[in-house]
Amino acid sequence: MEENQIRSRSQIPVEDTWALEDLYPSDEAWERELGSLSEDQAFLASFAGRLGQSGQTLCAFLERMEQVSAKEELLGNYCMRKADQDTRNATYQAMSGRFMSAAVELDAACSFETPEIMAISDEQMETFYASEPKLERFRRYLTDLRRRKAHVLTPAEERLLAAAGEMANAPDNIYGAFADADITFPDAVDAAGKKHPLTQGTFVACEESSDRVLRKSAYENLYHSFGSFRNTAAAVLNAQGKQLKFFADARKYPSTLDAALDRTNVPASVYLNLIEAVHQNMDKLHRYVRLRKKLLGVDELHFYDVYTPLLPDVDKKIPFAQAKQTVYEALAPLGEDYRAILKEGFENRWIDVYENTGKRGGAYSAGTAVHPYVLLNYSGTLDSQFTLAHEMGHALHSYLSNKHQNPIDADYVIFVAEVASTCNEALLMQHLLGKTTDKKERAYLINHFLDQFKGTLYRQTMFAEFELIIGRMIGEGRTLTADVLCQEYKKLNELYYGPDMVVDDEIAMEWARIPHFYYNYYVFQYATGYSAAIALSQRILTAGEPAVQDYLGFLSGGCSKSPIELLKGAGVDMTTPAPINQALKLFGELLDEMEALTEALA
Repeated sequence: MEENQIRSRSQIPVEDTWALEDLYPSDEAWERELGSLSEDQAFLASFAGRLGQSGQTLCAFLERMEQVSAKEELLGNYCMRKADQDTRNATYQAMSGRFMSAAVELDAACSFETPEIMAISDEQMETFYASEPKLERFRRYLTDLRRRKAHVLTPAEERLLAAAGEMANAPDNIYGAFADADITFPDAVDAAGKKHPLTQGTFVACEESSDRVLRKSAYENLYHSFGSFRNTAAAVLNAQGKQLKFFADARKYPSTLDAALDRTNVPASVYLNLIEAVHQNMDKLHRYVRLRKKLLGVDELHFYDVYTPLLPDVDKKIPFAQAKQTVYEALAPLGEDYRAILKEGFENRWIDVYENTGKRGGAYSAGTAVHPYVLLNYSGTLDSQFTLAHEMGHALHSYLSNKHQNPIDADYVIFVAEVASTCNEALLMQHLLGKTTDKKERAYLINHFLDQFKGTLYRQTMFAEFELIIGRMIGEGRTLTADVLCQEYKKLNELYYGPDMVVDDEIAMEWARIPHFYYNYYVFQYATGYSAAIALSQRILTAGEPAVQDYLGFLSGGCSKSPIELLKGAGVDMTTPAPINQALKLFGELLDEMEALTEALA
């Protein structure tokens, strides 16, 4: 089918690519805008030593800073989206590098901002607000910034840390070049001896195949390839851990976890509570593994067996046009205003749809003031359809926050980022379940829902626990060697998946292909976000319009409040384990129904 072909970028129809010309009409226009940053930098740098003079001076600085930040967002999105559409294109890799250098230089030139604002007393700040009414729109930003006063250094030290930013990005940049552009994999071979091109983008599709020979071949070829670079991959991840520790120590945080979560004003207890709650519900995942082993009829269940549908004869390819229509219908509970924006994105090239050679793997949404941009590697599977719903959830979150908030308050923090995306997925699943009365199709969909729980709540929590372990090891002065990483990762898989799963040496290398380990304690938010989204989707479907309005208020909130407060306004309190337990209770109920359905179908 067309979606499974790996084409060159030039072979992809324009209508299936994102409209980057909405950002800049040409590379030349981008170059001119990049050049203007030097003037912005000089203007902002001229405020050094003066931010505490008056409310008017502080306001003038913040107004220009907000404008320059908006310009940086557009510049960064253009070059990085261009680079991601073909990671082998040296022109756009170079443009991204020049942008990052300019951004780091600008940050360094403005590094006086934080310590100078911190030096203003509370009483003086209130006089600033009173004397300059326009400063009020920056109150949220200033309050959140001053919250971290104990972790801000002297102006000279801040400048030094800002100048180190480009070096600090090196592990992530090196990993991206390695995993997306340089590493290649032998073709996977199916039971008939037919070869299938194996990439990071096609791997999951191979693992979803009903052909066990193909699944095993893809699994072994991918992880053996990563294994041949095990020491390099470990050295890069070790460097990532060391740079996180350097900045956490410099800012006087007790750990890298505390440093990471403080940036978004989320208590570290939320992270630890998640792991504890999942540990208390591990029996359900073990039960799921036993059911999968039974339904697949295998003597041994391997990790190359965990993605294939349990009822493969129900599986069918879904053209992209059909996927869009289904997602549009499924999100009707969110109202016509929401769906009008969704349709605008579908019809105006917000989405880069198909895989092409060199394209970055996976999927993401990047918000801009122009409109969001969504990268997919759509393959026509049910999972691809859910990915579309997921990323458009991110996109509309960005769209609504940009529309309703000042630029300085529009960029929501990562803790709430996964809520909107996963809520869309939950509504899509309820829509699909509501449309079918066929027991086999219902069992197939419930299996997919169970796999979402397994992949998002359990698996991402396992990733989060792995990050916690390696962060603590780095904190103790240990080196993350390949042997240590494989040992710890294998132990976690044994704990999470239980005695009915064969935990082999290949899966022990999986840490080397997870880009999120370079995102700084990011993945736990998939699990907390999923839990919140399950609660919100249930509330939307049962309470109707009041719940929808609360939810749209959350989507429009940007970072105007703390993430915990934003979610409380939508109806979920993430400082307690209740949403996690509620979600895993639903997982158990779905497991009950799956067992009953498969018994009836036997």
